[in-house]
Amino acid sequence: MSDYIYMLESHLSPDQNRAVEETQAAAGQANVNVFLTGGAMRDMMAGFRIRDLDFVVEGNALKIAKAICDRTGATTVSTDENRKTAELVFPSGVTAQIAMSRQDKYARAGAKPQVSAATIQEDLRGRDFTCNAIALSLNRASRGLLLDPMNGLADIERKELRAVSTYGFYDDPSRLLRLVRYRVRMGYTIEERTQMQVANAREAEVEKHIPLRALGDELKHISAEDSPTEIFKGLEEAGLLSLFSPALVSKLNLHGLARYEKAIRVLPDDARWRAARFGTFLHCLNEKLTPKDRQALIKAADMSKSDIDKWQKIEARAKKLEAALRAPRVRKPSHVYHIVAAASPEDILFVLYHSALKPVQERLRNHFQKYVLTVQEITPEEWATIEPKPGTPKYAKARDEFISEILNRKPKKPVEEEVPPPPPPAPEPLMGRRAK
Repeated sequence: MSDYIYMLESHLSPDQNRAVEETQAAAGQANVNVFLTGGAMRDMMAGFRIRDLDFVVEGNALKIAKAICDRTGATTVSTDENRKTAELVFPSGVTAQIAMSRQDKYARAGAKPQVSAATIQEDLRGRDFTCNAIALSLNRASRGLLLDPMNGLADIERKELRAVSTYGFYDDPSRLLRLVRYRVRMGYTIEERTQMQVANAREAEVEKHIPLRALGDELKHISAEDSPTEIFKGLEEAGLLSLFSPALVSKLNLHGLARYEKAIRVLPDDARWRAARFGTFLHCLNEKLTPKDRQALIKAADMSKSDIDKWQKIEARAKKLEAALRAPRVRKPSHVYHIVAAASPEDILFVLYHSALKPVQERLRNHFQKYVLTVQEITPEEWATIEPKPGTPKYAKARDEFISEILNRKPKKPVEEEVPPPPPPAPEPLMGRRAK
C-alpha cells in the first residue's frame, strides 16, 4: 500500500502535496473517509503530470470544502448543490474538486440526475470510463489502499478507453465529447465494445440531449488542452462539432489555433496559466465567425456574461501591455521583467497570440525563457543579503532593485586558457642509399 503513496508523493508538486495533506486533515477532523480519485489517479497511474486534484468524501463534501478553506485560505470557485461538489483554488494556485461519494440516477438522457449518498465502491462503479474509476484511500486506517473495481489499471496498461456502463452515453451524453478529448490528450484507443456503445447512442441521437451548460464547460476544458486543434478535428470527424456551432464546421480558425498552441507553449504549465487561456481561446475561435455566428455560439454554449467579457474585452485591455513592451524606454532585461511580472496571465497570452510586433514577441519569450529562470536561480543566501525587513514597502523596493541588478548584469566572458604550442616534430632518421 505504501508504494502507491510514494508514487503519489513523487508525482505531485510540493504545493499539491500540501493540498492533499490539508484535505486529509480536514476529513480526519470531521471523521469522514476521503479518497483521491478521478483524473488525478488516472494521470498518476498513466504517468502523466497531475493537473488537478479530485477528492471524494463519504460524507458532507461541502462542509469539508468549507473546513479546507478555513484552514488554508483556499477560495471556492463554484459549487454544485445537487451533486454536492465544490471547486477550490488553494493560495498556491493548486486546483481541487471536493465531491460527495454518490450515485446518480437519470430519468432520461441528459436529464438532471437524482443524487444520493453512496459508498466509494458504488461511486466508482457509476463513473464514465474505467481509467477514471480508480481511488486511493487517504484514511489513517487504510492509507495507500488502491480501489479499482472496474479494472481500470489494466485498461491504462493497454492504453484503452473503456466505458464503465453500457448505458453511460444514454445517461450522460456529454461523455461523447469527453471521450474525444481524452482520446486526443492521452493518445489512447477506444475499446471495441465502447465503440459499439457510442454507435448505438449516436443512432439514438442522444447528443441532442447534451445540456447547453455542458457544451460551455467542454469549451473551457478544450481551452486548457495542449492540442485543441486535434480535439476539434476529432469532434468534426465524430459529427459533434456542429453542436457548438454549425458555422465552426466550415469556419474553424485552424491558422489561429496553430498560433494559439504556439503561444501557450511559451507559458508556464500550471493551473493558474491554464485557467487564463479561455478568453484568448474564445477570441481565436470567433475570429472568422460573423456576428450572427457568434451569437449562435454564445447561445449554444450557454455562456455567462463573465465568459463573454473574458473574450470580448481582452483585446482592448491587452493593448496596454503591448504598448508598454514596445515603449522606447524598455531597453534592459529588468524593464521587460517588471512589466510582464505585473501583468495578468490573460493579457500576456493574448499579446503573445495576437501581436504582430517582433520586438514585443521577442521580449515576452525572453522573459519566460531567460529572465524568469535567472530569478529562479537566485539562492536563499543571495535573497538574505537584502537588508530591509521582508514584508515592508522598503523590502519590496529593494527586492525589485536586487532583481534588476541580477538581470542587467553582463555575463562574464570566459577566460581562454593559453594553449602551449605543439612541440616541434622529431627529425626523420637518415636512410642509407639504395643500391642501383
